[in-house]
Amino acid sequence: MTERQYDLGDAELAVLRALWEIGPCTVREVLDFLHDSGKVVAYTTVQTLLTRLEQKRHATSNKSGLAYVYRAKLTRERVSKSRLNSLLTQLYDGAAGPLVLQLVRSERLKPEEIKELHRLIDELDRRS
Repeated sequence: MTERQYDLGDAELAVLRALWEIGPCTVREVLDFLHDSGKVVAYTTVQTLLTRLEQKRHATSNKSGLAYVYRAKLTRERVSKSRLNSLLTQLYDGAAGPLVLQLVRSERLKPEEIKELHRLIDELDRRS
C-alpha cells in the first residue's frame, strides 16, 4: 500500500509545525511562534492558513472559549513518512539505503543519534 501524499505548502507546513510544537493553540499563539521563528506573517494570513488546514482535514478547531483553539490532526511522523517516501521515489527509485548513507555522510549527528543508529543497525542484523 502506498503512503498518502499530503498537499502542504511551505507556509501550511510552518503552521503545522507550530501546532506540533505548541499543542492546541489559538491563531495568536501560532502567530507568535512563527514570529519567534523569524517568519514575519500577518494575523489574517495565519488565520487563513489554519482555515485551509482545517478544510483539508489536517487540523481541527474548537470554539469553547473566547477564541478558536486549533490542533493538528496529522502527526509529524505521518507527514515526515509521506515526504520521505516521495523523496525516496523521486531521487533513489524507492531505495532507502542510498538516502541514509547520503545523510550520514553529509550531516553532523549528535552522539545520542549515533548511538540510536548503532542500535537500529544491530536490530537489523539480528533480524537478518
